[in-house]
Amino acid sequence: MSGSQAHGGADPGATSIPALLRHARGSYGDAIRTELARAGFDDMPRNGPYVVGGMAGRGGSGADLVRELGISKQAASQLVDTLVIRGYLTREVDPADRRRQALDLTERGRAAADVVAAAIREVDHELADLVSAAELAGLRAGLMALITIRDRRLSQE
Repeated sequence: MSGSQAHGGADPGATSIPALLRHARGSYGDAIRTELARAGFDDMPRNGPYVVGGMAGRGGSGADLVRELGISKQAASQLVDTLVIRGYLTREVDPADRRRQALDLTERGRAAADVVAAAIREVDHELADLVSAAELAGLRAGLMALITIRDRRLSQE
């Protein structure tokens, strides 16, 4: 389905970028949730795939990834607790800084992260079939520019 079909035939150029981003985000989220459920990981909390996928895929620390979600400390703590209780993460006192906790993926967490990565690749392949390489590069550049704008605004606050 093309972007114009997804929005009732409207001209994609007339649709606001925030609306497009909100709707487009579901492509990945829906695919990830579907594949996790198929693989038996239907107890993954809403932001869990970002944490386990990020830890496995780009080596980020669990604490850093939770911070990147932009959720409250209480929500972050609840997310980590849930991931630990459900067997996706382990949590230990960081030996380098006893005030911090070190998070690591369990075998179950690594398996779930593999499912997340496969779902992302599937959507990436579908996207590559629908747009040209130049359009895909432009999409990535535009999204990176939006991240830069966000980071600038946050640093000014």
